[in-house]
Amino acid sequence: MNPTDTPGERLTLLAADGYAIAATRYRPAQPHPRRPALVVAGATAVPQGFYRRFAEHAAARGYDTLTLDYRGIGLSAPDTLKGFRMDYLDWGRLDLAAGVAAMQKEGRPVVLVGHSYGGHALGLLPDPSQVTAAWTFATGAGWHGWMPPLERLRVLFMWRVLGPLMTRRAGYLPWSKLGMGEDLPLDVYRQWRDWCRHPRYFFDDPAMKPVTERFDAVRFPIVAVNALDDAWAPPASRDAFMAGYRQAPVRTVTVDPRGSGIGPVGHMGYFRPQARALWNDALDWFDGVLAQPRQPAQAVS
Repeated sequence: MNPTDTPGERLTLLAADGYAIAATRYRPAQPHPRRPALVVAGATAVPQGFYRRFAEHAAARGYDTLTLDYRGIGLSAPDTLKGFRMDYLDWGRLDLAAGVAAMQKEGRPVVLVGHSYGGHALGLLPDPSQVTAAWTFATGAGWHGWMPPLERLRVLFMWRVLGPLMTRRAGYLPWSKLGMGEDLPLDVYRQWRDWCRHPRYFFDDPAMKPVTERFDAVRFPIVAVNALDDAWAPPASRDAFMAGYRQAPVRTVTVDPRGSGIGPVGHMGYFRPQARALWNDALDWFDGVLAQPRQPAQAVS
């Protein structure tokens, strides 16, 4: 879907460094007094329009919902990515943080639904206490060793051969030419590639220790859902990354598409219409979390 096709109330958020972030707010026709505000934290290279159906569904259930395009992506991209500089971490610590802050202004609890990178971004927020709970789909460590053999070969070819050639020529990663989503800023490509060399992603990068230590500030409950047919983020990859949320109560859920009735999921199918049952699982869980006092942290299970 072209990001310019996204309906809803268009907003411009200012990140803490002054960068303008394009967002869309889906207000419920009949606001529910006990529903929290919901922010969608998207995946790498995925524009906010991809999450429109989920956001509309959440709004229909009474959730005031916000989607956004990270800097360099969709409606938050500059005219050209050539020469555009940024840090991959900015998407969480600045852009998503701006979305959370905007939805918290009205005094309601804020919950997050993260997709892939969106699950990483939970730990990058400068003030995780602003969030009450999070549900993630397809979050993993990105290491090729967690992937099935054929996907492992494809990913290694992309990191070691195709990516360097394409970025050298264009000055950014023309990801769209591969049918993989939006084009990516050069810095995002380089950091993503480097961290994916490690079994536990940036948790295994010594230079990232000051960042990953801050993941201990995340104390809100998290449910992490991954499908068995997700070649990029299978359950083992999820478990490797989610172990970094050491102080948060984390529950992991593995979806078997063969017995779930929702059909193939892969890495992107969590937000397609056939996965509506998964959306309801998330929204039902948020309802339950808000109805009970926060539970003490426990080990990842």
